[in-house]
Amino acid sequence: MTTTYRIAPSILSADFARLGEEVTSVIEAGADWIHFDVMDNHYVPNLTFGPMVCQALKPHAKTSAGVAVPIDVHLMISPVDALAASFAEAGADLISFHPDASAHVHRSIQAIKNKGVKAGLVFNPAEPLDVLEWTIDEIDLILIMSVNPGFGGQGFIDSALRKVERARQWIERSGRVIRLEVDGGIKADNIRRVADAGADTFVAGSAIFGKPDYKAVIDQMRLALS
Repeated sequence: MTTTYRIAPSILSADFARLGEEVTSVIEAGADWIHFDVMDNHYVPNLTFGPMVCQALKPHAKTSAGVAVPIDVHLMISPVDALAASFAEAGADLISFHPDASAHVHRSIQAIKNKGVKAGLVFNPAEPLDVLEWTIDEIDLILIMSVNPGFGGQGFIDSALRKVERARQWIERSGRVIRLEVDGGIKADNIRRVADAGADTFVAGSAIFGKPDYKAVIDQMRLALS
């Protein structure tokens, strides 16, 4: 079976003064999803976007033909539930959170899905995948962090590849369609290795935004994946 890959540029590395334009430009360049990194200066040492920014960008998250492009919200916040609901109402299509940021992981997953939004779990570089034993039948996405959460522009942590392999095994055993996303240090020169480990969705921030030609970078990634 042919794998359908998704490239999800992270607006954390975009020009904040032109976010709407940046979203439009990167979609025109071939982005499949828009990745939205939410940080609270509590769970991680940085502060980024709230639901109002998501709501403001929702009209820009579409192709020139008017086809909606999913907004992929990664919550690096604690607690999870209240803000997850706000992002669902603001137009998020997928919402992922860190299990250690929720007092009741299953309840947080249910709260997201009850809003009609797909739910995912995020695993930090040194965090085990044990919680999947109890949640794999409920989630739509697994996000493996290949950097420590909180800042863009970090280098890829190679041990994440082993975790991607194990997450893929969990997905295969479940028999369900679950996206396996990797976030951190993804570039055209390593994306194939990450795909070979089992990932099908790739977050890229500084590798795309800030470059003179977004399409050229995304095309290079797709060529490496082909």
